[in-house]
Amino acid sequence: MRSSFWFVPALMVLNAVVLAILLITLDARVDLHLAAHWPLLFGASADGARGLLTTVASSMITVAGVVFSITLVALSLTSSQYSSRVIRNFMRDRINQWVLGVFLGIFAYCLVVLRTIRGGDEGAFVPALAVLAGLLLAFVGIAVLIHFIHHIATSIQASSIVATVAQETLAAVDHLFPEVLGEDDDEGADDTLASAIASQTWLAVPASKTGYVETLDADALLDVARTLETLLRMEHGIGDFVVAGTPLVSLLDPGDLDDATTARLNAIYVIARQRTVEQDVAFGIRQIVDIAMKALSPGINDTTTAVMCVDQLTAILAQLATRRIAAPHWRDQGVLRVMARGPSFEGLLGEGFEQIRQNAEGNVAVLLRLLGALETIAGMTRSQYRRLVLEQKVEEIAEAAERRIASPRDRDRLAKRVMRVREALFAGPVSFVRTDQT
Repeated sequence: MRSSFWFVPALMVLNAVVLAILLITLDARVDLHLAAHWPLLFGASADGARGLLTTVASSMITVAGVVFSITLVALSLTSSQYSSRVIRNFMRDRINQWVLGVFLGIFAYCLVVLRTIRGGDEGAFVPALAVLAGLLLAFVGIAVLIHFIHHIATSIQASSIVATVAQETLAAVDHLFPEVLGEDDDEGADDTLASAIASQTWLAVPASKTGYVETLDADALLDVARTLETLLRMEHGIGDFVVAGTPLVSLLDPGDLDDATTARLNAIYVIARQRTVEQDVAFGIRQIVDIAMKALSPGINDTTTAVMCVDQLTAILAQLATRRIAAPHWRDQGVLRVMARGPSFEGLLGEGFEQIRQNAEGNVAVLLRLLGALETIAGMTRSQYRRLVLEQKVEEIAEAAERRIASPRDRDRLAKRVMRVREALFAGPVSFVRTDQT
């Protein structure tokens, strides 16, 4: 409902109709002598009031059509120039929804008031207060139109689009990973539990729908495993694509599984046509990467936009570098209940920088900015495992520069920056076993 163009405008139209009814009722039941005290404001005849409201109504519905057309053009331009995955952000934009609702609401308000105006032969009634409110609403519509033009011109700029996606992703990071990573967290340790129980008897629960896993209720999933007193293994995580009839979750030898439990497990998952950022940080990163990929394509070749994308990805990954990402095993009072599938720092780092590096192997500016991003992220974490992951990305960039950069001076600049990042990675209290190559 938040990402639709009908919900907020429909509410505003309803409010406008209620406002019209209230003002008309006030004019009909309370004689305020408005025309006698302020004849220039409230002394209009029935024909004059009809003419005014008719003009306002026709103008508002015309402007509403123009606003809708401008919005569609902006969506089309954004989809072709940047990425079709950011269209949802425009549809969720509250300003676009409110602007459309204002013009449609003023139109509906004028229609309701027009219906009540009667001339002398019909028993004269002119709701002076409601007519004046219609005039004031017309001026409100003019102000809203000016603001909308400014907003749409700003929102289709690359910097604004990338910053909006990054802000939404950072909010998701704060919500999903609120805990700070401790120095003793060993997230890179080998986990032999999964392989040890892989040979056990598992009962698969099939998915009832086809689509992307948008959200899931972790507490409800743990509650099901606790109730059945078994171990539950997630076959798909947030953002994964699920085909109806394929395993959604598996239970470790639960015995007979009734239809009610199967339906309950399916109800825990929200499977939709597209991914969302609320529980899927990787999708927010993917949107920015898609914009960078489009900017680096030969047909566009917009290095500046690609650099801006790397900058925003740096902010997201630097924040992730300081957070504890949920463990893949969920326990209830010390008993293992759920083997989860979720994001990892290594996976999110690869999601953010891997394809950009592959498509910018000959672009010195982007490679230098990627190295600067890795240096910034390295300065945010003291985790030995995460710094080793960052070092691997540095070596991949160094290899790409050696292979694709033709200019000796450019290779020298990149080599110096690589050495600087390596020093940042190996600095501080974290100790590493260096190889001959490094």
